Amino acid sequence: MDFEPRRHLLLYSGTSHPELAEEVAKHLGCSLSEVDIEHFADGEVYTRFLSSVRGADVFIIQTHSAPVNDHIIETLIMLDALKRASARRVTTVLPYFPYSRQDKKHLAREPISAKLMADLLNAAGADRVMSIDLHAGQIQGFFDVPFDHLTALPLLVEAVRSEVGGGSHVVVVAPDAGEVKDAEKFRRKLGPEAGLAIAHKRREPTVHDQVRTLGIVGDVAGKVCVLVDDSISTGGTLAVAAETLVANGATKVIAAATHGVFSGGATDRLQKSAIDRVIVTNSLPIPPEKGFEKLQVVSVGQIIADAVRAVFEDESVSGIFGGDN
Repeated sequence: MDFEPRRHLLLYSGTSHPELAEEVAKHLGCSLSEVDIEHFADGEVYTRFLSSVRGADVFIIQTHSAPVNDHIIETLIMLDALKRASARRVTTVLPYFPYSRQDKKHLAREPISAKLMADLLNAAGADRVMSIDLHAGQIQGFFDVPFDHLTALPLLVEAVRSEVGGGSHVVVVAPDAGEVKDAEKFRRKLGPEAGLAIAHKRREPTVHDQVRTLGIVGDVAGKVCVLVDDSISTGGTLAVAAETLVANGATKVIAAATHGVFSGGATDRLQKSAIDRVIVTNSLPIPPEKGFEKLQVVSVGQIIADAVRAVFEDESVSGIFGGDN
């Protein structure tokens, strides 16, 4: 007698961003399953899933906001518990991938921390990993399991188009040489008439998150400039870039990034900068104290839900993005 095993989807949230997980569940038409996550008196994490996961297709939604290291350990312990409870497949959905900026060695005796994160997730039992707009696409190669690289590009392009349009009066600006490829993708989707420029920055090699000088390659005079990046941490690069763009004749500056990290006084810096609008997604939670007047937040909930549904139903994830992920 032929036997077809029963498949069912279970969706769990870590403690980093339950609001996003709830939104994903709503788009999927299901509820978040219950998990008990506590801390012992010494800070160690305890996790127990409150119903059977045997044979289930399980998805953990856990972005890595501050405290980053606590949320990483929580993710790993959740994975370990699920594998020991005989989950059929566990997909770890990490909207913001931890330590992604440390994807290669810049100086001698530095770590490649993104590779370490991949090794930890592999060792803990992740069968599949999803993330949105990695700092560097090469991070996918650090994994020995399938990796779905989602993108918020369509959301950000639509938000920018609603703000400034997409004609020849708009120039998309890469904040550094590493973002040129992504900036070109953004420009193509915004409109064929939009221009492209590149900001050149130089840092002190021993001082992180601090830009010294900046120059602009490209014509920005009389243009609306759209600074595109994967994440905004301290906001220093974008603030200096915006000041330089205005000094070179830009009439308006919009900043668009997937991940709003907003650390080290970023919100105050961005609010006081020459940037007119800062557009980010809710891949990371943005508490009230990090909000500011210029900020606009768009949701990645539908994108994640579509990807979860595609993986569960064994359909194409790249098809969601027209092959652009």
